[in-house]
Amino acid sequence: MKIGFIGVGAMAQAIIQGLLKAEFVPAQDILVHSAHQDHYEKYAAQYGLTPKESNTAVVDGSDLVVLAVVPAVVTDVVAEIRGALSAKKTLISIVSGVSLDRLEELTDYNLPILRSLPNINSEFGQGMTAVAANENLTGDRKAQAISLYQATGSVLELKESQFSVFSAISGSAVAYVDFFIDSLSRAGVKYGFTKEMATQIAAQTTLGSAHSLMASKKSPAEMIDKVSSPGGDTIAGILAMEEAGFLPSVIKGIDATIAKSTGNH
Repeated sequence: MKIGFIGVGAMAQAIIQGLLKAEFVPAQDILVHSAHQDHYEKYAAQYGLTPKESNTAVVDGSDLVVLAVVPAVVTDVVAEIRGALSAKKTLISIVSGVSLDRLEELTDYNLPILRSLPNINSEFGQGMTAVAANENLTGDRKAQAISLYQATGSVLELKESQFSVFSAISGSAVAYVDFFIDSLSRAGVKYGFTKEMATQIAAQTTLGSAHSLMASKKSPAEMIDKVSSPGGDTIAGILAMEEAGFLPSVIKGIDATIAKSTGNH
């Protein structure tokens, strides 16, 4: 199986690195092209990928074609590759805001298409990806396309109408979780830790807490109660955060993210 990437920006690179770490396919079976020749050729050489001279060449040589360009150029890029696409190839889009209906309009109504929203954690095998398939992508072909993301983390099949919310609490939330870790580490610095040491403590605690929550099958509230002793310092801290508006600030952040992504701003 050969996988072609049209565009090798940050998200595409995260997926590629995740695939390489998982040894999903040999490095040379990943084909790449982008608008910037120096960039994609240097990247391909660094990791043993196969650079191609055009987007059409990527499509010609691939079974799975990952469309990883910015929304502004989708129409032009798809017009360029449309003739090379066929029902024998699966188009996988990671372009935010471009629906399956729109992709079908731009390509061919017989083309198998998977729309996806991965996140940057895919690079380390800890990605969270939402997918939605059109009616032409079924059975083994659908499983093959989804397996690309299963190799880089977890996958959830959603309705397209849920994508903007998913993006806010998965894609954008990577930054929000890092923001929380950074806030914890700055508090550590306030009380004498070095920033590096405080960040290590906060990041590992966040990682461990997430792992424990998922492994326990308990709700976050139950895990909070487990740590919060009666009259203890943890519950005092939680109440102080609530008084400062911790929960409303998180909800407002998600609301703003969704509003921006859907154009309701």
